[in-house]
Amino acid sequence: MPKKIKKTSRGKRILILVLSILILAIAGTGVFVWQSLGATGNGSTTIDFEIEEGETFDSVLSNLKEEGLISSVQIVDLYAKLTSHDQYFAGTFELNDGMSVSELLETIADETKVLRESVTLTIPEGTWAKEIAASISELFPQYTQSDILAQWNDLDYLSELAADYSFLNLEDLSNSEYNVALEGYLFPETYFLDMNSDLDTITRTLLDQFGKIYEEHQSEFESSEYSVHELVTLASIVQFEAGSVKDMPTIAGVFYNRLRDQMNLESSVTVCYALYDEFDDPKDCETRTDIESPYNTYLNSGLPIGPILNPGEDALVAVLEPETSDYYFFAADINGDGTVHYSKTYEEHLAICEELGLILN
Repeated sequence: MPKKIKKTSRGKRILILVLSILILAIAGTGVFVWQSLGATGNGSTTIDFEIEEGETFDSVLSNLKEEGLISSVQIVDLYAKLTSHDQYFAGTFELNDGMSVSELLETIADETKVLRESVTLTIPEGTWAKEIAASISELFPQYTQSDILAQWNDLDYLSELAADYSFLNLEDLSNSEYNVALEGYLFPETYFLDMNSDLDTITRTLLDQFGKIYEEHQSEFESSEYSVHELVTLASIVQFEAGSVKDMPTIAGVFYNRLRDQMNLESSVTVCYALYDEFDDPKDCETRTDIESPYNTYLNSGLPIGPILNPGEDALVAVLEPETSDYYFFAADINGDGTVHYSKTYEEHLAICEELGLILN
């Protein structure tokens, strides 16, 4: 006689279901925790991570998260407290995205890992190369500003750099009329430099940062009808002209319209750079538009021979992704709130300038 199959009660089935869900949830949580304690990358990104004196552990973890070195502040905080890894020192540490959470926490808890012999170089967006050279000279007095500028204009040195950086073209850098050949490529950023760094290492550190931005937007650079050098040159003008980031794409679009229709750019900021050592009063940029210089876009058609400062990422993106418009002119209310006014015709532009009390050429 066949055995009668005993049916599982409804209560038992629910219990089994609940247990199964709990097991899966625990397993899923375990995987998530495991992943959160691992490295966030392959070690290709290195960061000089600074912990300020008196900074809280929560702040340290938030900064690690912001730098992309950990994926979960809460899990790392819990792990650190459970394993007594919540000790740390103030200072600058060299970290990379190939380090696990335990390696990161062990490093910042090791006083011997502090980069004691480091100095901070901050380059604001829109800085001239000669100003950067002066800042480097202050931090590294073994190099004078003249020494640094001479190296940045040295053809043999430029040839070495062009061989290592795809965004540098030796032919573009070889113009003897440049104020500084590397102008435009010394990327604005805050750098933590070893005090024993030589000038080549410092220069390459700045170029490496430009290279990261270039790689992020490489497809856009390559799809443009303009060369990298021309795009950096235009970005430098946009950086100088724009009072705010929001105006950059529109201003870039204005210059593209003028280039397309073979109109002189007539950008007063190129006169500032043409004046260079004579530049003292911003008003001179408006009144000395007759200065003979390959940088002066009042006298010369097209783009100037090279960048007129070192632009930031926002300006570079603006020339890669300009705003399309019918504008050919713009004027900033330098006597007021800095609002930029755009116009389609020269007559409109003149009226705006007169209303704003701006110097007319």
